[in-house]
Amino acid sequence: MQFSAVFVAIAALASAAIATPAGRAEVSPQVVANTQGVASSIVSDAEMANFLATTDAELTFIGEPFNPLAKRAAQDTTVTFCTKRVGNICGGTCTVYNGGATCLDAAGTVCMSATKDVGFCDALSCDGNCNAMSTCGTQMGNGFCFTPNTQSILVSSL
Repeated sequence: MQFSAVFVAIAALASAAIATPAGRAEVSPQVVANTQGVASSIVSDAEMANFLATTDAELTFIGEPFNPLAKRAAQDTTVTFCTKRVGNICGGTCTVYNGGATCLDAAGTVCMSATKDVGFCDALSCDGNCNAMSTCGTQMGNGFCFTPNTQSILVSSL
C-alpha cells in the first residue's frame, strides 16, 4: 500500500516536470513560503532564521539556543511572537522561544510564527479559548499569523 502511494507521488511529480517547459516553471509565492504544507504561519527553520537575521524588531531569546544543526534540534519548536502589527508586517518587541513542550506566557502578543504547529490561547496558563496555528485566520507577511489577544502559547512535543 505504501509503495503504491509513493509510486503515484513520483509519477505525478514526473508528469509535472515533463509538462513544464524548462526555464518557464511558475511557482506560487504561497507554495515557496509554505514548505511544510500546513499553513504559511508554520515555517521552516531556514525561513525562521532568515526572519531573525533580517528583522528590525527588538528580539529577546528564551529557551535553547537557536541552532538547527544541534543534536536533537529536529525535536525543538521555534516560536516568534511579537507585540506590534503594522499592515501585513509583524514586529515591535518579539520574543523567540526555542525548545520542547511548554506553556509560554505571551501577554501582549498580536502576531506570531512557528516552525511547528502550536496553540495560542486568550487566557494565561494555556487556558481559555485556544486555536491552532495551522488554522490561522489572518495570514501576514514572513510566515506570521495575526493572533490578537493572545495571552499564552502551547508548544507541543509532537
